[in-house]
Amino acid sequence: MLTDDDLQIQDGARRFARERLIPQSAAWDRGEPVPDALLREMGELGYLGLLIPEEYGGSGACLLTYVVALEEISAGNGGLSTLMHVHGLGTAGPIARFGTPAQKQRWLPAMASGEAIGAVCLTEPNAGSDVAAIRTRAVRSEGGWRLSGVKQFISNGARAKIAIVLAVTDPHAGRRGMTLFLVPTDTPGFKVGKPEEKMGQRTSDTVQITLDDCEVPEDAILGGLNQAFGLTMGLLSDGRISIAAQAVGMASAALDHAVAYARERTAFGKPLTGHQAVAFRLADMATSVEVARTFTQATARKFDAGVDCVSEASMAKLFAGEMAERVCSDAIQIHGGYGYLKDYPVERIYRDVRVCQIYEGTNDIQRLIISRKVCA
Repeated sequence: MLTDDDLQIQDGARRFARERLIPQSAAWDRGEPVPDALLREMGELGYLGLLIPEEYGGSGACLLTYVVALEEISAGNGGLSTLMHVHGLGTAGPIARFGTPAQKQRWLPAMASGEAIGAVCLTEPNAGSDVAAIRTRAVRSEGGWRLSGVKQFISNGARAKIAIVLAVTDPHAGRRGMTLFLVPTDTPGFKVGKPEEKMGQRTSDTVQITLDDCEVPEDAILGGLNQAFGLTMGLLSDGRISIAAQAVGMASAALDHAVAYARERTAFGKPLTGHQAVAFRLADMATSVEVARTFTQATARKFDAGVDCVSEASMAKLFAGEMAERVCSDAIQIHGGYGYLKDYPVERIYRDVRVCQIYEGTNDIQRLIISRKVCA
């Protein structure tokens, strides 16, 4: 069902993941930094600019092509796929869709090349899935706007050069009084906290951002004054489809490791694959991964066709996220005691995949969205 171009991109991303990501993933998980040169390489290969128009150095690809590539990057390293997701879909995508010509020209070429990594500052210590509870304020100043507030769990926050910041510009207008701002991270008052100590995805830096009277000009507004809530809600479907692809990629990697181990390991005189209990477990894992992949790609096609797929996007994220944790757990089980050791990659993948049920809207939120349509 994929085009020749999609298959070519898929093959290239798979090769890049196997040659450049998997061999270093254990070291990165232990704390070695991901080199900036690797991100520039991802840019040169086109993975950071898939959703950026060609005139700004990107590919102008559709969402389906993007999720095909993201799945392969996720299979190589979950944390770097999160960097790619936040940078490409979360930051470059909105700039390409809603930015002014000047904003696009300033940021998109550098983002496509990997020279400028993007971050999205939406979540706050007391506001995650409930976007309407955002407390960060933007107050008019002589030269534009002055931003004050705290953002929490900001992926790419430590290495980003440009951030999209959600702030309240009209406190009396509720959801209709919120605005998106493009804020260079070297702006005075943009303060980056220390990296969070996370369970997994340690190759994706996550920090707290403090905006301390951070002044930006009037032309920093992205998508129009007081238009942020509608724009943000409109970006959720593709984001959730993207996370579903992430989950599929990591689950697929765990399945591959489990199959390889079961072929090599012998018990009671034959390989583990020769034991029905193990073979049936692998069959269930493979079925789950393929069902999630097929539905995720089908939902991406709907999105690309302009079909309303809010509920389907939530279904894809819900099913893929929970499927991936189960498959990764089964992969550890097949490895036995070795699966519990950091010497084997399934231990890391299991930790990396767990967050797919949390970010871009928790799975409880996805069930709420789905139930509203089912029960309407």
